Amino acid sequence: MFAPRTLADTQVNPIGLGCMNLSHAYGVPPTQSEAQTLLFKALDLGYNHLDTATLYGFGKNETLIGNTLKSQRQQFFLASKCGMGGVDGKRVIDGRPETLRRQIDESLKRLQTDVIDLYYLHRFDKSVPIEESVGEMGRMVEAGKVRFLGLSEVSAETLYKAHQEHAIAAVQNEYSLWTRNPELGTIAACKDIGATLVAFSPVARGFLGNVLHDTATLPSNDIRLGMPRFKGENFAANLNLLPAYVALAQEAGCTPAQLALYWVLAQADNIVAIPGTTQLQHLADNIAVSELNIAADILTQAGKLINQQTVTGTRYPAATQLEIDTEEF
Repeated sequence: MFAPRTLADTQVNPIGLGCMNLSHAYGVPPTQSEAQTLLFKALDLGYNHLDTATLYGFGKNETLIGNTLKSQRQQFFLASKCGMGGVDGKRVIDGRPETLRRQIDESLKRLQTDVIDLYYLHRFDKSVPIEESVGEMGRMVEAGKVRFLGLSEVSAETLYKAHQEHAIAAVQNEYSLWTRNPELGTIAACKDIGATLVAFSPVARGFLGNVLHDTATLPSNDIRLGMPRFKGENFAANLNLLPAYVALAQEAGCTPAQLALYWVLAQADNIVAIPGTTQLQHLADNIAVSELNIAADILTQAGKLINQQTVTGTRYPAATQLEIDTEEF
């Protein structure tokens, strides 16, 4: 079992809700009514950490949360992100201070709130010194628009530089059984400065949920279709890992997704995870992970079965990888 964990100054459930796929990226987004039902259910189940971004749906995700949960704003810790948005229908990384100033005001308006609890720089714009971007975000804190700052997809080196400019409360990096990059320094650096590692895609973009066995079933705009691990021979090789993994979950008495989430939380006490889902059953299953007890030997076996050496394919295609600042194996 896992007790609540600290995120900035707040005790949150170790499992939060990543809201991205309520608006874009994976599969077909739910209708507005379905998305609102899921958000209300999340609060009912005890989710108290919701994560969104300027990028998600090019503003639609923040609008959804604002319209749906404005009257329940005090019930949850709200995280959003700047520095990557939509320009003329395309995703653009832009960490210039003037862009971040505009994005925070737009986010507050869409979210229908006076303050965002945790505001991340979604990507480190390598054409802008990290100190400039974080310095501008620090002024958002001074102005009372933001309470705490975070970074996403960054290395320990960048984290330390940013933290010298303004305190960083959280780093949101991909972390799961099949993506171990934070183990190369970011988890330790977070612990060193008193920050939380917020693990996104902790179920390996749904792969470890054991529900995706044929990428031909995905809609053409699903982002996984462009990721090497989900392509051709790579995907076929990765599918071969699932039977033994699913058997481990059965031995543990949990779902494959729950085993993946439990493993992430078990790696350090300064980690929280933010799986996303459009399914009410998965929503309930995910938050129930905090109440499970999974034996250490099963977690060890899971880690030996699925890791950076056994998984085939890189995390991102080459062009996208150039945008990422995290440590790489």
